[in-house]
Amino acid sequence: MCALIRRALPCCSLLCFSLLFFPLSLARKADPSPNALAQKPTDAAKERQGERRRMVEEQILARGIESGRVLQAMRKVPRHRFLPAHLAHLAYRDRPLPIGHDQTISQPFIVAYMTDAAGISPKEKVLEIGTGSGYQAAILGELAKDVYTIEIIAELGERAHSTLAEMGYQNVHVRIGNGYEGWAEHAPYDVIIVTAAPEAVPQALIDQLAVDGRMVIPVGAKNQEMMVIRKTRQGLVKRRTIPVRFVPMTGKPSR
Repeated sequence: MCALIRRALPCCSLLCFSLLFFPLSLARKADPSPNALAQKPTDAAKERQGERRRMVEEQILARGIESGRVLQAMRKVPRHRFLPAHLAHLAYRDRPLPIGHDQTISQPFIVAYMTDAAGISPKEKVLEIGTGSGYQAAILGELAKDVYTIEIIAELGERAHSTLAEMGYQNVHVRIGNGYEGWAEHAPYDVIIVTAAPEAVPQALIDQLAVDGRMVIPVGAKNQEMMVIRKTRQGLVKRRTIPVRFVPMTGKPSR
């Protein structure tokens, strides 16, 4: 697990990728709304609201995230529902938490930071590399039209799929597979968010990013930086933002 830096550089989820793909389709009939939880409030959305409000005020707003849509999603999504039951009481602490298989759910700030940097609009399509617990995917599901998310560890991917379905996120689609390959069938994507660090940006993900699309990705081996990339007709515009510490991205690039 990576070290926790409480104020500026929070820890990130431990996520990696494999070579096989197994799509997990949601069993319920698709909801025409792009954010089912927002349109159909559940008991889960009402649970522990005070803790989420404090989390947003003290951990996210205090660190400079001001996007109204991101803050609303962070206040709404019940983070405790994505944790093992014995850790649910710690859900709104300023820290990552283990979810099994040597993986973690990210510190709330890093989820908000990457989501904010992506600048997602309601009609956009998002690819997430590294599903983990499914919490980041749920936040994205509140903001985007459709979210396609890939996880290597079958048990985690299946658990996340089940949780997301129970929460009503019919616009979030889970697949078990190699993050380096992306999910070409649904490309191009308006936004790609990557939650493990390759040494270089995978070419397949660049290829699957739409023109004017954005990618938020940690890059580097020992010294990693968060990178925000915009794809233009003239090429890629890259902006390095904050130093971070993610686990290395594993799997094999397609080329």
